[in-house]
Order: sequence, then structure tokens, then C-alpha cells
Amino acid sequence: MDWEKIATELSTDTPSKIILLVMDGLGGLPRNGKTALEAANTPHLDKLAAKSVCGLSDPVFMGITPGSGPAHLSLFGYDPLKHTLGRGILEALGVEVEVGRNDIVARGNFATHKEGMITDRRAGRIPTSENALLCEKINAFLKSREGPRIQMYPGKEHRFVVKFSGKNLCDALSDADPQKENKPRTYTQPLDNEAQRTAIMVNSFLDDLTEFLKDSDPVNTVLLRGFSKHPSLPSMQDLFKIRPVALANYPMYKGLAKLVGMATVDVGPEIEDLFDTLDEIYLDYNFFYIHVKKTDAAGEDGNYDAKKVAIEETDTYIPRLVDKNAEVLVVTSDHSTPSLLKSHSWHPNPFMLHAATAMPDGIDRFSERTCSQGYLGRFQAIYAMPLMLAHAGKLKKYGA
Repeated sequence: MDWEKIATELSTDTPSKIILLVMDGLGGLPRNGKTALEAANTPHLDKLAAKSVCGLSDPVFMGITPGSGPAHLSLFGYDPLKHTLGRGILEALGVEVEVGRNDIVARGNFATHKEGMITDRRAGRIPTSENALLCEKINAFLKSREGPRIQMYPGKEHRFVVKFSGKNLCDALSDADPQKENKPRTYTQPLDNEAQRTAIMVNSFLDDLTEFLKDSDPVNTVLLRGFSKHPSLPSMQDLFKIRPVALANYPMYKGLAKLVGMATVDVGPEIEDLFDTLDEIYLDYNFFYIHVKKTDAAGEDGNYDAKKVAIEETDTYIPRLVDKNAEVLVVTSDHSTPSLLKSHSWHPNPFMLHAATAMPDGIDRFSERTCSQGYLGRFQAIYAMPLMLAHAGKLKKYGA
């Protein structure tokens, strides 16, 4: 099925509004018999579920653990197998790095190593202010090196973006990140012959920077992943005839939103800031992507209790979404991040859709297990967008 072609032909511009709340990494696995979502006190999500249609979604398909890029692309109506994105470009655009034709970008972590073993992939989640000072110091050092121009840009906490600029650079590179603690430092590997020279350059940069940081604590090395150039995707405006905006306080998700043509707005660091900003801009757009990061961050840290608290905090703002009376309100996730695994997983996402045209299915609790009993069943996340458009009255009839 060429959904993009069908969407272009059937989508129609209407004033109806769609709100998509993505609680990042929401799905989990049980501890003492309950997932963090099941253990959380969520009266407002449960009340909404009782008036909605529910199901479970797979970002790619069963058994595949997705990155944040493909997981979000699916929710936005793009085939993640057709459109492949490097994490680097998402993060780069999110912090407003200009990426030109001769540039390659990667997402980086400041990290801690001891005797060549990575002991903390996030260097204790250093403060963002310390990150900025480190990048300034490192950039001064990089200017003294020979070879292609390299520039680092600070992100949130331990994250940064690095841009390599030069002719004939290739982004067919493996991640220079072991992905787990207590594993050796990892070098990038060329994934085709054209990338060999670029891999040598990147690995030289990693060694030089690790030597430069050797007396620093807790940051004494860096990890890189998601090497990428600037891709080209059709915009959501062209595909779906909507005016979309992203409310996200992490750079990578702003970058992803920009790639698909969403407007972005400045949002404060707290969950409440997302909903305050929604109030301010609600009349200006008709598709609202709201991204909550804290649920995913807690899952990646293996912190079951913190994930539960983040879910409960988000629940307190659900009445503010309901009061908007949008034609469609969806609450779901991009992927699961069980605290048991401390990473993304292949487990499906709880999904609920509230609309006047959506028949409630008797689910009275929003959770992984209850959503499995909903009318929507288990489906690929790419179908979320046509469902939202249909319930918002934004799709014309197909065929005679």
C-alpha cells in the first residue's frame, strides 16, 4: 500500500483539531506483578479510556525494537522502513545546527570510562550548564587540530551534537557506542568502502578527545551514534493538509518534528510547561504533537518508581486536554522502555483514541494489558495517522 500517495489524494483541509500526546517509553514489564503504568494512580487517563477506543500498536512490526526516529515516524504516518533517519540529524536540527551538503552530524553522549571500560554512558547526567562549558572548551581545542572542521554543540544534560564538515564524507558508519555500561570503548566501523576514510577521521577524533579529557571527572570520553546527513521527507502539510506543531522540550524531538514540516515552539523543561504552551498556541494550529520525555528517561535509568511518578504527574494534566474539546485526542507512546531492561524494547504501546465517532470498547483502565482487549486490537503504528485523520473528518472517501 502506498499510504503517502493515498493520503495526498484523500486528505482534506478542515478546521477540526487533533491532539496527539506521546508519553515516551510508556510501556513496561511487571515488577511485583504490575507495570509502572498499572501501578500508577491514573484516574484521569482511566476515565478517558472508558470513553475511548483502545488497542496496542507496534512501531515497526512485532519483535522489532525501534529507535525514537522510526517509532515517531510511524505515529506521524511515515513508513519507517521507507524513510530511515540517523539520530544525529534529529538532534542537530533540534538544537538548530545548520547541516549542509558536505556535513555529517552525530548524536553524542559525554561519558565516563575507566581503563577503557565504559562505566557510565551518561556521565551522571551532568548539568546542561556544565555541558555548554565543556563544548566551549573542546571547540577551542578542536580548532588547533588539522583535518576536516569539527564543531560540538551542547544539548540537554550529557547530550551533544558533533558536526564534521569536509568533502566526500560518508555517513555509512556504525555507532561508536557500546550501548551498555561495563563494556569497552567502541570505535565506528565503515559500513561500505566509501566510508573508510570518514571512519578513520572519526576514530582519530574520539582518541584525541579522550586524551584531551583524561583528567576530567566525570566526563573523560564521548560516545557517538546516529551518523547522518540531511534527508528529504514530504511534509505533513503536503501529505495530510494539516497545520502541525510540536510541543517538546528535548532537542531530538524538535529536530524530528522539523524534518516532517512541523512548527516548533519554545517549551520549558517541565511537564506542566507543555500544557501551558498548548493553551497559548491552541488557536494557531490544528495538529498538536505533545511529547513527554520523563517516562522514557526513568525507564532508561531502570527507575521503576520514577517512571510511575512521571506517569502520575502527566495524568494530572489530562483534564486540560479533554477540556480543549478537540475532535480527536490520542494518548499513546512511541515505543516501550521497560525499567527492567533499561532500554527501548519491542513490546507494543498502549493506545487510546477519543472522538465523537469512536465507539468506547468497555476498557476502564489505561494500561498495557487492558488496551490489549480493546476494539483496535494490535496494529502497526503507521495506521495511527489515518485513524486520527478519519475521526477528525479529514479523509475523503476512497474510490467510487
